[in-house]
Amino acid sequence: MHMKSSGKLALLALFLAFPVAAELPARLNLCKACHDEDGSGVGRAFVPIIAGMPVAHVEEALYAYKDGARQCVQVPLMCETAASLSDEEITELAEYYGALQRYSHATTFQEKLAVAGEQVHQRLCARCHFPPDDPDVAEALGPPLHGQRADYLKYALASYLNGNRENLLPEMEEKVNELRHGEIEALVNFYVSY
Repeated sequence: MHMKSSGKLALLALFLAFPVAAELPARLNLCKACHDEDGSGVGRAFVPIIAGMPVAHVEEALYAYKDGARQCVQVPLMCETAASLSDEEITELAEYYGALQRYSHATTFQEKLAVAGEQVHQRLCARCHFPPDDPDVAEALGPPLHGQRADYLKYALASYLNGNRENLLPEMEEKVNELRHGEIEALVNFYVSY
């Protein structure tokens, strides 16, 4: 074998040993203004962490915004963005964010409230909201809330309670309305403690 040929083979072997980085979705710029490229969000209360979110949950949310099942009462940008996406783009973006490592802000929390919040979670939320590392999380009715940003959780729960966010499922409305005084703070402390 000639030296040139063996050099080319070695170079090809080296190239194949390192996978080529996946191509970024063409419409990622629409999402990263709020969710950032890593899915961590950019610090606005109404923007959740979506990195590592099961693909089905990201797709479901995008279709709910696109089809009008979820209205953008206070922040119209999400509805406008989702409305501009094709089915293929929704799948591509959901797969991109779903493939990222789950991001956590590692927020400080109050241990006593987190313990109380776990009881609230078990009573009201555990049937639909599984931890992100649960093997059945993709089949759960709701997205994983464990490790989510505290300000987003407070914003979302307040939005459900004051009517600024529609419930996609009647059970969600029922459970949110069962929250007692102080339980939102406890629940938030539990989720951010994960």
